[in-house]
Amino acid sequence: MSTVDVVITGMGATTPLGGDVPSTWDGLIAGRNGIRTNDAEWVERYDLPSRLSAPLAVEPSEVLPRVQLRRLDRCEQIAIVAARQAWADAGYEMPTEESQPVDPDRLGVAIGTGIGGPRTLLEQDDLLETKGLRKVSPLTVPMLMPNGPAAHVSIELMARAGVHSPASACASGAEGLATGWQMIRNGRADVVVAGGADACIMPITVAGFAQSRTLSLRNDDPEGASRPFDVHRDGFVLGEGAGVLVLEREDHARARGARIYGKLAGAGITSDAYHITGNHPEGIGQINAITEALRTANLSPADVGHVNAHATSTVVGDIGEAVAVAKAIGDHVVLTAPKSALGHLVGGAGAVESIITLLSIYHGIIPATRNLENLDPKVTLDVVAGEPRKLELTAAVNDSFGFGGHNVALAFTTA
Repeated sequence: MSTVDVVITGMGATTPLGGDVPSTWDGLIAGRNGIRTNDAEWVERYDLPSRLSAPLAVEPSEVLPRVQLRRLDRCEQIAIVAARQAWADAGYEMPTEESQPVDPDRLGVAIGTGIGGPRTLLEQDDLLETKGLRKVSPLTVPMLMPNGPAAHVSIELMARAGVHSPASACASGAEGLATGWQMIRNGRADVVVAGGADACIMPITVAGFAQSRTLSLRNDDPEGASRPFDVHRDGFVLGEGAGVLVLEREDHARARGARIYGKLAGAGITSDAYHITGNHPEGIGQINAITEALRTANLSPADVGHVNAHATSTVVGDIGEAVAVAKAIGDHVVLTAPKSALGHLVGGAGAVESIITLLSIYHGIIPATRNLENLDPKVTLDVVAGEPRKLELTAAVNDSFGFGGHNVALAFTTA
């Protein structure tokens, strides 16, 4: 593989902590929490056992025009919001037919989603059942298809080097970044807008996760519900959000004088081939993904000071990841788990948490894991809790794992 270096020049996000990257980061550092009681009428109607969610802090309707909102699924809306932020943060103007800031044939998009547009699918099916064919929107398929977020962003930015939409459950956003990294390293593009998005807080998803017994039932304590690595953790809280990064060939970025946050130095993608929802009991896939990320980044385990953990707050998953990190990197590494404040953003998680990982390096501070009051004795690693920790970092890893045995590890370094 080519040794082309890939840097990050722009970042955008919309999350339960804020409508952009600065507010999300500030919220994490301040110890705020985006998890709330889900007071939607359908929670009561279906008598759902988990009554918690982590909704967006800023609605897409506050950012996008009404006409565009009607033509896009919520997942597509938030992908566009985050992509526009990242593009502007990278110092680029929106392209027009007369002026393209990046050669369209050298500009790519890779935005993953774990679930896509089931909201549209179910709403339009209800219309078909109750009011007939003529009430079904002609935009139904473009709104529900999983490649919709990536496709809409590519159209807005006039990106013609390729548009990809990984669908690897909770690892989708991280795989979107890995795909963009590969596109640049393989010489297919100079710039790739990459990340992930999901917005599926709705009856069927909450009911499905509840039936699989993966959701927290701490309904009387929403802010304390998500507690990764804590001995009393009982499941995750479903959230929604999007994260998008502008990846750029380093010489391309430096030639235009761009601000560089850091490098996406390596990526590892593996699969467990073991169980549709459970991780391999020996963590083989997770260990191999981390090891491959370090290899492609030309890093040794000793170089890595921090891991932003996938840590969803499930009983088995958190322990498995901690063991895998210890085996792949060592006991010296410091962990944090942002899902304690953000909830689980599914396809958006890996991208948003990659932004957090990168900012931890950039600012030299690691956000604390909320609600970590009693560290599970099976976790032998140092997990930041209570207050953020100042720590000079040159390299950090972001873990993302998903149903189906998907494992993605991304290695970030200083520029």
